[in-house]
Amino acid sequence: MDLGLRERVVLVTGATGGIGRAVARAYAAEGARVAVAYRSDRAAAEQFADELGGPERAFALPYDLEDPKSPQLAVAEVERRWGRLDVLVANAVRWGERRIPGTRFEDVPEPDWLPVIDGNLAPTVRTVQAAVGGMRARGWGRIVLISSHNALGGNRGQEFYGAAKAGLHGLTRSLMWDLTGTDVLVNVVCPGLTTTERVAAGLPAPVRERETAATPSGRLSSPEEVARAVLYLGSAANGNVTGEALAVAGGR
Repeated sequence: MDLGLRERVVLVTGATGGIGRAVARAYAAEGARVAVAYRSDRAAAEQFADELGGPERAFALPYDLEDPKSPQLAVAEVERRWGRLDVLVANAVRWGERRIPGTRFEDVPEPDWLPVIDGNLAPTVRTVQAAVGGMRARGWGRIVLISSHNALGGNRGQEFYGAAKAGLHGLTRSLMWDLTGTDVLVNVVCPGLTTTERVAAGLPAPVRERETAATPSGRLSSPEEVARAVLYLGSAANGNVTGEALAVAGGR
């Protein structure tokens, strides 16, 4: 299947993490030019961009969830360098820890939960605002927001993270109406627990085993499997899927 991505310009935020790297590689493999947005490790991002083909095919640029100006600056740099932005994959995340066992939802102080919501919802809204105008003007674009299966099925102790990620669904469902007739499509992908390096290193084996046992497919998804869903939704092969939330969670 021709995904129609050759020479398309793609911005992937959070592109040096497990899912982000797989997404960036998937688009590069289809002939797209990829902007690799990173938070702090410039050297790693630049090395990754070199792996994707060097300055003509990929480049690294900073993207800071805590800087309100960063999304607009990132989109502007992509458009300055390559003349346009065709596909936005908003993957950058601020992780929200579970509540400490034994504590109650109502006892969590605002300084603990507000950054989780601000860091996962507001930056994505800003990035979409910065990107969508050019897409609308050109009459074509694809926006894929990376949410979480927690926003669909919930997870004990992750109310604030789930609320922030669920906000992306509301954004998508309403924004699609504003984009009627433009061939700019916006969707959400909701990964379940995924076998990234972060999960392998930081999640105790009993927890991984419990999550695997609770997954109908009998295993966790790989970053590459999540990336393939993102790749399709952000491609020309997706002709009329918009406003949807697609779970990649093995049936959870």
